[in-house]
Amino acid sequence: MFAKLKSWFTTFKPPPSPLLYMRVGPVGKDDNPLMLQFFTWDTLHDNMSWWKHFETEIPRLASLGFTQVWLPPPNKAAEPLGRGYDAYDLWDLGEFDQKGTVKTRWGTREEYLQACKVAKEHGIDILIDAVLNHKLGADKVETFQVVPVQPDNRLKDAGPAREVEGWTAFEYPGRGNKYGGMRWNREHFSGVDWDHKTRTRGIYRIISPGHKGWSRNVDSELGNYDFLLGIDIDHRHPAVREDLANWGQWILETTGASGFRLDAIKHIDRKFLLQWIQETRRRAGLKDMFVVAEYWSGNLKLVLPYIRAFKGETAFFDVPLHMNFNQASRERTRYDLRKILRDTIVQVKPNDAVTFVDNHDTVDSILASSLESWVGDNFKVQAYAIILLRGYGLPCVFYGDLYPNRECYNENIARNIALLIEARKNFAYGPTEDYNADRNCIGFVRKGDTTHKGCAVVLSNREDGYDSPGLTM
Repeated sequence: MFAKLKSWFTTFKPPPSPLLYMRVGPVGKDDNPLMLQFFTWDTLHDNMSWWKHFETEIPRLASLGFTQVWLPPPNKAAEPLGRGYDAYDLWDLGEFDQKGTVKTRWGTREEYLQACKVAKEHGIDILIDAVLNHKLGADKVETFQVVPVQPDNRLKDAGPAREVEGWTAFEYPGRGNKYGGMRWNREHFSGVDWDHKTRTRGIYRIISPGHKGWSRNVDSELGNYDFLLGIDIDHRHPAVREDLANWGQWILETTGASGFRLDAIKHIDRKFLLQWIQETRRRAGLKDMFVVAEYWSGNLKLVLPYIRAFKGETAFFDVPLHMNFNQASRERTRYDLRKILRDTIVQVKPNDAVTFVDNHDTVDSILASSLESWVGDNFKVQAYAIILLRGYGLPCVFYGDLYPNRECYNENIARNIALLIEARKNFAYGPTEDYNADRNCIGFVRKGDTTHKGCAVVLSNREDGYDSPGLTM
């Protein structure tokens, strides 16, 4: 028995820590790695395409010390100005006349690939925003059987089975058979949100012959969170799996990108997604392919099972930390800074955490989604100091905080973030030692290494007697 136990413990290996083996920047570069999300939800450039705008900014981004850029989804959307999250054709990067446009919201295929090329020349890796959960903008309707389900519990039916007309036929008339030959139809989906026959919106589970219902390998929120929006992809279908595997390899080879940001993973069959990551990594020959997943929950207890399920194949955005930042900005001086890292990914699994302050989903505006949780200006700089200067996690800076835009820009905050980025590049090295002096005043020291002196950082959220909360280095 002892010999068997010894053999089991010898062969069992804990999953690898993503940030320790995945590519976070050009090989041989010793500076701290740093990611940038180069878009907001609504912004567009006034006199050039978004891809061209990115290309012109690449030299500055490289000099600031950015090693990775997460760009918006490059695929053709269901509408001319769609962001790409309303995914119509993953294989159309702004090349074909489809959905009323050749270019995407962000520009043409040529502009996109040129920007990727220039980024690589300047030592910046590109991350593809992969929207694999759903499709929108089908070319034709099909008739099939469904059962309506309750929006707040998708495991409970909301009525009897019925026949509907659903927009589920994707024929890609502009692209033809170029790149991928698959034509999607009702066989490849598990649910829809619109019955064209009766012009009614709802959540409809497809029950036609061959369909298996909702996937069980998804988040349990709302009973079963397989369905998010639009036309829900059934990732158990062999043709679906093959088409998405082909696309993963193709998009990396076409763009020269180093990895992916995975959108909305709580709605995707996690067994499929784990296999897709592994297969894409194998096909592309990129053992260090970077992957970061969006599992949107501020509850660490819900996030940790997903981290374990993906066996070190992907890092995770630290949404719990973002929620702590949001709470700190709302509670102002009442917030105890000593608990700012409590129940976060970066606290318990630092080499799995991509830290961030805000992103395109959190912007506080009338157009924002249900994820709205904007970190207020009174705590924005302190939050960035925590993710940029501490020695744990991979930080991601938001375009909306750094660049002028109509949604959320604050010139003073942007100036301070730029200074923090410079400080990260020049001083934020070596072990981190924390000093939690007071509920309204904390600090930490980076002790430096053989080539960097290190730094000391003091953070405060006091407001009485001060013009604004403070940061000292």
